[in-house]
Amino acid sequence: MPPKKKPRSKPRTQHAKQRSSGLPAKADILEFIQSASSHIGKREIARAFQLKGADKIDLKRLLREMADEGLIKGRGKRVTAADKLPPVTVIEITARDGDGEFIAHPARWDDESAAPPRILLISRRSDPGPAPGIGDRVLARLTRLEEGDPSDATYEARLIKRLPREPSQLLGIFRTIAGGGGAIAPIDKKQLREWSVRQGDTGSARDGDLVRFEIEKGRRFGPMRAQVVELIGNPDAQGAVSLIALHSFGLPDEFPETVLNDAEKLSAPSLKSHDDLRDIPFITIDPPDARDHDDAVWAAPDDDPANSGGWVVMVGIADVAHFVKSDSLLDREALTRGNSIYFPDRVVPMLPERISSDLCSLREDEDRACLCVRMAFDASGNKTGHRFSRAIMRSRARLSYAQAQAAIDGKPDEAAAPLLESILRPLWQAYAVLAKARDKRGPLNLDLPERKVVLGEDGQVERIVIPPRLEAHRLIEEFMIQSNVAAAETLEAKRSPLIYRAHDAPSPEKLETLGDFLASLSIDLPRSGLVKPEHFNHILEKAHAADMGQLVSEVVLRSQAQAVYSAANAGHFGLNLRRYAHFTSPIRRYADLIVHRALIRACGLGPDGLTGREIGELEQIAQNISDTERRAIAAERQTVDRLIAAFLADRIGAVFAARVSGLVRTGLFVRLEETGADGFVPASSIGGDYFRHDERRQALIGDRTGMGYALGDSVEVRLIEAVPSAGALRFEILSDGAYMAATKKKARKAAPRKRKGRNRAARRRQR
Repeated sequence: MPPKKKPRSKPRTQHAKQRSSGLPAKADILEFIQSASSHIGKREIARAFQLKGADKIDLKRLLREMADEGLIKGRGKRVTAADKLPPVTVIEITARDGDGEFIAHPARWDDESAAPPRILLISRRSDPGPAPGIGDRVLARLTRLEEGDPSDATYEARLIKRLPREPSQLLGIFRTIAGGGGAIAPIDKKQLREWSVRQGDTGSARDGDLVRFEIEKGRRFGPMRAQVVELIGNPDAQGAVSLIALHSFGLPDEFPETVLNDAEKLSAPSLKSHDDLRDIPFITIDPPDARDHDDAVWAAPDDDPANSGGWVVMVGIADVAHFVKSDSLLDREALTRGNSIYFPDRVVPMLPERISSDLCSLREDEDRACLCVRMAFDASGNKTGHRFSRAIMRSRARLSYAQAQAAIDGKPDEAAAPLLESILRPLWQAYAVLAKARDKRGPLNLDLPERKVVLGEDGQVERIVIPPRLEAHRLIEEFMIQSNVAAAETLEAKRSPLIYRAHDAPSPEKLETLGDFLASLSIDLPRSGLVKPEHFNHILEKAHAADMGQLVSEVVLRSQAQAVYSAANAGHFGLNLRRYAHFTSPIRRYADLIVHRALIRACGLGPDGLTGREIGELEQIAQNISDTERRAIAAERQTVDRLIAAFLADRIGAVFAARVSGLVRTGLFVRLEETGADGFVPASSIGGDYFRHDERRQALIGDRTGMGYALGDSVEVRLIEAVPSAGALRFEILSDGAYMAATKKKARKAAPRKRKGRNRAARRRQR
């Protein structure tokens, strides 16, 4: 029988007991606590069972007894059943089950007599923020499962918020020390310190192993000590150099067995659902080490009399949507990953190899399903029309960029020679026409060199190269850009939702900083009106003429906004396009798969189109894949930095030519001309003066001497320290600074402090 007064929460309404005197039974209290959907304490229990006066004191005693008997946890403002977790709690993801779902445990579990409950974390497309990974802590809403649930879990969890990584449990490289024990070296540039490990706290870690460790708590005096809690592996092993990035960013490097099984069951479509384009001589042009080939191209003069001098370009893109159905296990795994990640020693693909390297790889002389766009351009390179279709194609050849370029330059090899006149020459002629329109459009012309790390058979760095930028690269790039524009235009015309690749104009604050810097080089940036890419291109032309091209290119790049995925169209500033979507790489980018599904739905190309649920969640999907893209870029960059630091570790004391690539209050960053490696020169190591950061002039300037170093300066540096595990390099500067006059802040009256590590130039002045 319910109580006379209606309590404030549903659990109290359902489980309160009418009583004439005395306390409720322990079983009644336990049933009430277990069915509660919110936090329960002594006050809520007293209210639910209508306890007053002395009964409240007796309740306190009863709850103490129940706690002592192990029936409940807590006695005051928050009480839970001994085997029950709060409805909202923090959990830590520890593994994946056979279906690819995350398995978690409570982040805090104080009951040493029982194992923590197993929690099944159910992911949804609408989950906020980036997709979580193993090792992440999340705030989740829990629902208790019935006993005998096939998942073998006690709770099901829904994500509320992803939390920052717990700072007390870190990653590092274990190093043994003679006599027992060891030390843990950092993997974070911002935390260049070591932690000592006592002999009994090393676990099974061996020298060079990547470990997860905890910092000893409650220690107020003496050095901080660490304890190894998990052995992850050895990054020095062949093909494992990216291990640090995989674990520090929580990147999934293996597919669940169920996802792999689903991929093996897939089969290719037939001509019943796809057009037959096997008579079109498509070819693929990719890097020589490409594992998959998701785009193919073909071009020919337009035979339409109304388009004299025009060209037809066809681009075929692997039909991933046929194989990866919306909301399937494959699809959910792809969304979690967001994109493929390319390390020098491995690829972490978005899709299983059965799809990326087989069914959706446009292999030479094999039938493959594709989503194809046929585009017509006039003699000036302006697009006059386009049409999308779903087809079966067959690539005639697989060429590398260098092979295709060599053939056009008059040196075809055995594979390219038969294709030169019939396929390659028309491609280049069509590109020459498209290039006219591109140059007239005036996209941002930042042609900065990109370094590539080449590994030897032992998995270590063999050399660092800057691959040449060929016309073949620009040809494929322009064809892909035009295909992406066509996709966005088609979807807008059909009023279909889509995910754009958005690149906003630079912010006023960044433009102001850039304008101040350019003024110091006697280069003007327009101060009023809308700044367009063509303005930046004029600035870059002046900079190149004054032998400052690379410097100004890097500063202009830093002034740009970051490109993101968005369900709203903000245009693409860098490409100077009003609308732009990613369509051409669905094997390695989830955004492209969404665009493919949108095109299939909008153009009536089959049953694999965008679903209504996906349409309602496009903004969340766009946010998720923007986050995973940033995560991938950071992981790739940090891995390259670690490889290069290891490559240079045996050259301590060597002198290098470098350029100043960045400045902060505490020092300056330099980039080596030889390898492109980045390192830091602390301001405290530049002897004989106190240096201040002048943001307007992008320089560090000495208070006393007025000598300084500016962004882009050529300098000589000596390598002082290399920490491969963190990818950190520290240098001292050997070159004298240039006279730049005093900073705006007055120099100190007193003599500068003595500083350690004075450079060679300072010592020479003293002599």
